[in-house]
Amino acid sequence: MMMNPAKTEAVGTDGRERLQKAGTVCAVVLVLALTALELLVSDYALSELQRSTLTVLCAVCGCSMLYCFTVGELTKNYSQMDKLWSVLPVVYTWLIAARGGFRPRLLLFALITTAWGVRLTINFARKGAYRLKFWTGREDYRWSIVRANPVFSRPILWTLFDLLFISIYQNALVLAICLPALACMDSAAPLNAADAAATVCAVLFLILETVSDELQWHFHRTKQELMSGGKALDELPAPYNLGFNTFGVWSRMRHPNYLGEQGIWLSLSLFTAGAGCARYGIFHWSSAGALLLVLLFIGSSALGETISSGKYPAYRDYIRQVYKYLPLRKFRLEEQSR
Repeated sequence: MMMNPAKTEAVGTDGRERLQKAGTVCAVVLVLALTALELLVSDYALSELQRSTLTVLCAVCGCSMLYCFTVGELTKNYSQMDKLWSVLPVVYTWLIAARGGFRPRLLLFALITTAWGVRLTINFARKGAYRLKFWTGREDYRWSIVRANPVFSRPILWTLFDLLFISIYQNALVLAICLPALACMDSAAPLNAADAAATVCAVLFLILETVSDELQWHFHRTKQELMSGGKALDELPAPYNLGFNTFGVWSRMRHPNYLGEQGIWLSLSLFTAGAGCARYGIFHWSSAGALLLVLLFIGSSALGETISSGKYPAYRDYIRQVYKYLPLRKFRLEEQSR
């Protein structure tokens, strides 16, 4: 009995999609388990300097929460936190470095964070996010899509989402990813192999994120230029007719920029091991922020892929061929036409 090739392909695709969904579930469980371990095993003792510094950081974070919610509701531009995302960590880490006497480990953390922040701010600025009137500028297009969800059919529900998730949770998360620097404030341990590993890994992930965003920016800018003459998407030359980027690292990973972002903050959390404040050389409560960031990107990548799958017919095939973060398979144009 011969199998229908189309049916076999459909079954194989369904199997791959189920496997990817199972992988997502496993990733969520793993991240939550690691976060619980970080929080349960760690020593929470803080010095007077750390407590006073944390008070200052929390005050800045609280002001940012109030600003983001108030201005977002008044202007209906809900990207206020998006514009502060790349700025606040730089402020936090330099405050910690200054109050910690600019010790080498704190300086390294602040310098890497500053390089990350400058890069991300430039990338967001060229998309039209910043204006002289800081509360204006282009809103991240994903918020309008989320806002259109029937779940938020009642305005009060969106207001609560803006308050609890956009303004409070995201601000708290941005502060949390910087707390490994706070944990290292009192350490007199000299720079060592763990610090070198943290620095090298963070820089490599920063390079990956920078390259990824540059390729993404140039792809979409070229695509828009080609379409400015009145051409439809399917009339563009390959690979621009796909609608989504498959150049460079994007041909082997669906979200290389997200991998870089998560990798930077996970790498920076390794400074606690170099400082000698991580229990068993691994576990410290301040690393929970980086792990929660991973959890955020699981949801963010799922949302982005849902949007792209609805806009671009070949994107489902891109998902089928290419892993989210593992560069093991390469997207091939000839395969997407099958």
